Amino acid sequence: MGEYTDLIQTIALTLGVAWASGINLYAAVTVLGVGGATGYVDLPEGLAVVQDPLVILAAAFMYCVEFFADKVPGVDSAWDTLHTFIRIPAGAMLAAGAVGNVDPAIAIAAGLLGGALTAATHATKAGSRLLINTSPEPFTNFGASVLEDVAVFAGLWAALANPVLFLAAFAVFLILLCLLLPKIVRGIAGLIRRLGRLLGLTRGPSAPAEAPAAALPAP
Repeated sequence: MGEYTDLIQTIALTLGVAWASGINLYAAVTVLGVGGATGYVDLPEGLAVVQDPLVILAAAFMYCVEFFADKVPGVDSAWDTLHTFIRIPAGAMLAAGAVGNVDPAIAIAAGLLGGALTAATHATKAGSRLLINTSPEPFTNFGASVLEDVAVFAGLWAALANPVLFLAAFAVFLILLCLLLPKIVRGIAGLIRRLGRLLGLTRGPSAPAEAPAAALPAP
């Protein structure tokens, strides 16, 4: 029974850190670091480094920067674009470290799966925020950012304190992800086409040719 519980906790932590990293990497590292440093959770050896005060301070500082940058329309999309090259590899590394001191093949597999999950979560966040930014009012953007922050903290708490609850919620998230990603991709493609027409880079659909007028009978 103990081994089964440990396995569930490891799976939840691995998925949790990868999922959270795609939304807000710095919040994820801060939560793990503070939780480990205060003794609230025993982190695996591969994640013990995030308990270092220097790492916690750096992650907390960057979280504060992201907190404000993520709530400004336009700035958030630029921030997400830059963090494509940061969140995904970091999520893979955290996922690999979350499995603990195990066979290297298991750690590599966890890193690959974690990186893919981080990429999917990041793409969903960045794509949805890009579409939200087309709205002229700033409140939708601000509300979406706050909900993302709350989701990261609540999700990581569940992964650490109640792994079964987290895994159930994660299954629902995967279903929603499969439904949302194609719509987000189509929405972004439509946005790019509209932008291209505005800039004169592409042409809109041509109007149908008019039917030739019927010839009048000769008098």
